[in-house]
Amino acid sequence: MIRPIQQDDAFLADLDRAGSEAAPDSLHVWWLGQSGFLLQWQGHRLLLDPYLSDSLTRKYTTTDKPHVRMTERVVDPSRLSGITVVTASHAHTDHLDPETLLPLAQSNPGLHLVFPEAIRSLAAARSGLPQESLIGLDAASAGRSVGPEALPAVTLGAFQIQAVPAAHETLDCDPLGRLSCLGFLIRVGSWTVYHSGDTILFPGLEDRLREARIDLAFLPINGRSPERRVAGNLWGHEAATLAHQSGIQAVVPCHYELFEFNTASPAEFEARCQALQQPYHRLQAGGRLTLEPRSCP
Repeated sequence: MIRPIQQDDAFLADLDRAGSEAAPDSLHVWWLGQSGFLLQWQGHRLLLDPYLSDSLTRKYTTTDKPHVRMTERVVDPSRLSGITVVTASHAHTDHLDPETLLPLAQSNPGLHLVFPEAIRSLAAARSGLPQESLIGLDAASAGRSVGPEALPAVTLGAFQIQAVPAAHETLDCDPLGRLSCLGFLIRVGSWTVYHSGDTILFPGLEDRLREARIDLAFLPINGRSPERRVAGNLWGHEAATLAHQSGIQAVVPCHYELFEFNTASPAEFEARCQALQQPYHRLQAGGRLTLEPRSCP
């Protein structure tokens, strides 16, 4: 099994150490495995789609689709503190996990969960958070407006979060026309970060991302093989091309090396990035990326 480069005490120590090692406006990012990331800016912390349990491995252990874990857990979610916001891009458990969210809510008073409004009831049940802490978003796309009772964006503490459509593998909506899967644009300090959630390419995505002037993007690379019998994602070469054509300053691959049946090598992603001269960073689970603020011309 793959061991995180930083785990448990070492990981937590790095969170605390990061702020003293770089310029005040630096953005610190840690990969938690799968599509989970922790962002830290000036001591403010946000979690993107964390999956920090073995709930799916236990659930599927006796089925014909076992979720055999490839990488050890980075950290016990109950040990994470100072978290302002956690996101869930859609309803799949590796993005909306009660065994991650419930202990997070206990150890982070005032925590807010941001999610597609279309999955509000499930988000409430799996997080245990009160309604005032549940923030449902929706996103306009070609031919549709934002769904009823949903916000297109929200500001929580230092973070502004804007919803972007995601197609996993289609642009699915609930009966009220609200998107069931979203990506998120996160603006904090001078930075704009894009977390795609689970998605494939669809018309209008590149234009939307180009307009956002993204500094850093997290894109899945596990692809979509029919024999897996699960909804798929971008292939590695598609993620690299999307980043390049959208003018994204740097891209980090994700959604691989967690479950044996649903992973892919990052080699294809890296090769296409290199061919396109697209800047990228490949993180190890538990590893940190620090982006230093750009100098003014």
